[in-house]
Amino acid sequence: MLLALGMAAAACNKAPEAAAPLKTVWDHFRIEVGGHAANLQVAILPAEQEHGLMQRMDLGRDEGMIFVFHEAAKQNFWMRNTPEPLDIAYVGPEGSIYEIYHMLPLDERGDPSRSDRIQYAVEMPLGWYEANGVRPGSQIDMKAVADAVKARGFDPAKFGFH
Repeated sequence: MLLALGMAAAACNKAPEAAAPLKTVWDHFRIEVGGHAANLQVAILPAEQEHGLMQRMDLGRDEGMIFVFHEAAKQNFWMRNTPEPLDIAYVGPEGSIYEIYHMLPLDERGDPSRSDRIQYAVEMPLGWYEANGVRPGSQIDMKAVADAVKARGFDPAKFGFH
């Protein structure tokens, strides 16, 4: 009986397990893009989206950034202070790539989407989409995106995930 009470008391005195720390925009998430693994940073907050990949010169071959918007709309990206050439895929709410464009270093003219139904944009190193056979109609792993949004501390439902 004393042994059981001692074990119960020890169990009560156990420190609660700490919750995993939230991920930041600097963390990478494995998200399949057109069936190919990509290591993506997830930009959600306006300041993160405005900064994007500016001043980056160290992107790995399969590294990039996904921009997650609250709702679908026309989007426009430019390359201010971005010295590395990139490709951008504009993605609809269901995870289908609608459009892909090349973006030149430091080009501030912008590359607007044609569609007004863009909820995500994925920037990758120049030539990545072509090298991997990813084209309009290819899919993004939306479950992995929703999991990344949640790991960042945001409610995926507020970004169109069900």
